[in-house]
Amino acid sequence: MKFHWFAEVTYPHLPPDFRERYRSAWVTPPAHLIDPVKVGETYRMFIRLMQIADQVGFDGLTVNEHHQTVIAMTPSPNLLAASLATSTKNAAITIVGNSLALYNPPTRIAEEYAYIDCLSGGRLAAGFVLGTPMDSVFAYGMPPIEVRARFEEARQLILRAWSEPEPFIFNGKYNKLRYVNIWPRPIQKRIPIWVPGGGGSIETWDLVNQHDYCYGHLSFSGLYSSKPLVDAFWEYIDKKGGNLNPHRMAFTQIICLANTEAEAEKNYYEAVRYFHRNSAPGNFGNPPGYTTIRSLKASANQVSIGRNKLTPEDRIRASRGEMSFWEYDDKGYIIAGPPQRVRQRLRELITDLRIGQLIATPHMGNLAEEIAAENTRMFGYEVAPYLRDLWADQPDYWTPEASQKLVAANAPTARTDAGSRSTPSFEAKQAGK
Repeated sequence: MKFHWFAEVTYPHLPPDFRERYRSAWVTPPAHLIDPVKVGETYRMFIRLMQIADQVGFDGLTVNEHHQTVIAMTPSPNLLAASLATSTKNAAITIVGNSLALYNPPTRIAEEYAYIDCLSGGRLAAGFVLGTPMDSVFAYGMPPIEVRARFEEARQLILRAWSEPEPFIFNGKYNKLRYVNIWPRPIQKRIPIWVPGGGGSIETWDLVNQHDYCYGHLSFSGLYSSKPLVDAFWEYIDKKGGNLNPHRMAFTQIICLANTEAEAEKNYYEAVRYFHRNSAPGNFGNPPGYTTIRSLKASANQVSIGRNKLTPEDRIRASRGEMSFWEYDDKGYIIAGPPQRVRQRLRELITDLRIGQLIATPHMGNLAEEIAAENTRMFGYEVAPYLRDLWADQPDYWTPEASQKLVAANAPTARTDAGSRSTPSFEAKQAGK
C-alpha cells in the first residue's frame, strides 16, 4: 500500500461571507481579495509540510494544476514540484497533473517533466490530465469539443519526445513541429503515468486501460459518494480484460488525526467547513461538448450505492458547511479521530474501493500549519505503517522505482504492540503544558 501527501493550495484568508457575496470560487473571484504576500507565505507553508511528509515516510508528494481559483493556487504544478525535487530525498514527486491540451507546444511539458525527473534522481510520476472545465474552457478559452483531441495529440507527442533517439518531425492537427529533440531526457526509461479524473469519463477509462496507466479518482466526497463510480471503473476494466492490480487506482481522502475525538473536532471543524463552503464552481462545471454523450449515458446508468448514507440533501448541506463535524465523518467526507480509529476506517475504505494508492489530505481549507504538520507526522508514524500489508502481494508499477527503494529503506515501521507512537514535536508540546 502506498500513501501520497496532497492538499489543495487554498487561499486561507477569504472573508467569512465569501460564498454569499461571490458567485464562484473559480474563474471569477475578485483579485482584490488576494494579498500576494500572504500567498507567498501559503506556498512556503505547503513546501514545509511536504518536506515533513517526505521525512515521515510518505511514498509520494502530490501537486496539481488549476487556474483562476481561490481553492487551488497552483497554476503550474511543475514549479512546486521543482522546489520539492531539491528539498526532499525519498518520496516520489507525483504530479496529477499537467493539463496537456493547454500547452502550445506540449513539448514544454515533456521538457519540464524531464527536468524534474533529472533533478529528483528519477522520482517523477507524471500526470496527464484534461483539466477541469473551469480551467480548460473558461479560464484558458479552449473550445470544449477540442479538449480531448488536443490532450491525446499532446500525450503522443510527449511520449515520443521522451523516447525517440534522434530529432523527428511531428505533423499533428494542432501541433506542427519540424524539429522535436528535447533536452534533457528523463532518467527513468518508463516514467509512471497517472491520469486523474473525477466524472467517470468512459474515454478516460479506455485510455488508462489500453496503456495500463494509474487512474486517480480525485474526489473530496469520500467513500459513499465515490463508490458507485469506483465500482463501475473496476467492472469496466474487468469486462475489458484489463489489469485489476489495486496499485493502478488512486483515491483522495481528507484525514483529521488527533489524540482524541474531541481534539479532532476542535482542531479541524472550521477548516473542513472553510474548504467545502468556498469550493463551489458556480456555473462553470460542465459546458456542452466537454463530456461526450457516451460518458453522460454511462454516468446516468450508474446505480447509487450507499444511498442511505449520502443523499442529495447531504451533498448540498456539506457544500454549504452546514453539517456537524461528525456528520462529515459519518458521510465519508473526512476520516477523523485518534490513529486507531483512522486506521480502521482507512482499512475499510482501501479494501472496499480496491485502491493501492491513497492520496491522503492532511491539510484542508484554512487549517493552521502546526496542526497540519502534526497531522502529517501522526499519519506517517501511527497510521501508514499499520496499513502497509494491504496489497503487499501485488507489484506496484505506478510509483517510481527509485522512490520505492528510498521510502522502504527510511520509512517508519509499525510497532509490534500497535500502541501509539507520539512524534517528537507532540511530546515537546506535552512537556511544556
